[in-house]
Amino acid sequence: MTGPQNLETKARHVKATWSRHCNVVLFMSSVQDENFPTIGLGTKEGRDQLYWKTIRAFQYVHKHHFEQADWFLKADDDTFVVVDNLRWLISNYTPDTPIYFGKRFRPFAKQGYMSGGAGYILSKEALRRFVAGFDSKVCSHTTSVEDLALGQCMEKMGVVAGDSRDTEGRETFHPFVPESHLTEKFSKNFWYWNYCYYPIVE
Repeated sequence: MTGPQNLETKARHVKATWSRHCNVVLFMSSVQDENFPTIGLGTKEGRDQLYWKTIRAFQYVHKHHFEQADWFLKADDDTFVVVDNLRWLISNYTPDTPIYFGKRFRPFAKQGYMSGGAGYILSKEALRRFVAGFDSKVCSHTTSVEDLALGQCMEKMGVVAGDSRDTEGRETFHPFVPESHLTEKFSKNFWYWNYCYYPIVE
C-alpha cells in the first residue's frame, strides 16, 4: 500500500529491499503510475480511504493474481518484513485453511483482529472468503478503521485469527518502529496495554 506522494520517499525503499524476497510484488495506490509502477485503485488518499484501498486491492489481487501465490501479505510503505521469518511462520499451515496472521489486537471482535500498521498475511482461502464476503454483501464498508473492519469481516466469514507468536511465545508482528519495542517503556495508561491480545513482554 502506497500513495503518489510516497513513491520516492518510502515505496522505492521497499522495492529495493525486503519485497525482492516475495514471489509477486504489487504496489497499490490511489492512481496508476506506469513508471514506478503502481496499480491505481480509483480511491482518494487519506486515512479515511484506507479500508476502501484494502478492499479494492484484495479484489484486484483475487481477480488477477489469485493463482500466483498461496499467501497474500498486505503491508504499508513504511513496513519492513523479514520474509524468511514470515515463510517460517506460515510453513505449519496450508493455504486452503481459512486463517490470517498479524499483530493481534483484542477489542471490538470476538477473536480479535490484526493491526494494520504491522501488516498482515492471508491464506489463499482467507482471501477467497474476504472477497466473497463483499460479493455476497455479508461484509460491507462499515468504518474507515481499516484493520478493525477487515477483522470483523474475517470473523463473519469464518476466517480464524491465527497466533503469530514464535515457538518461544514472542510476538513476530510489531505495530511501532523498532526502537519503541526495543527500548521504550509503554505508560500503563497507554491504549496498547488494553488492545494487545497476548501479554506484553517488556
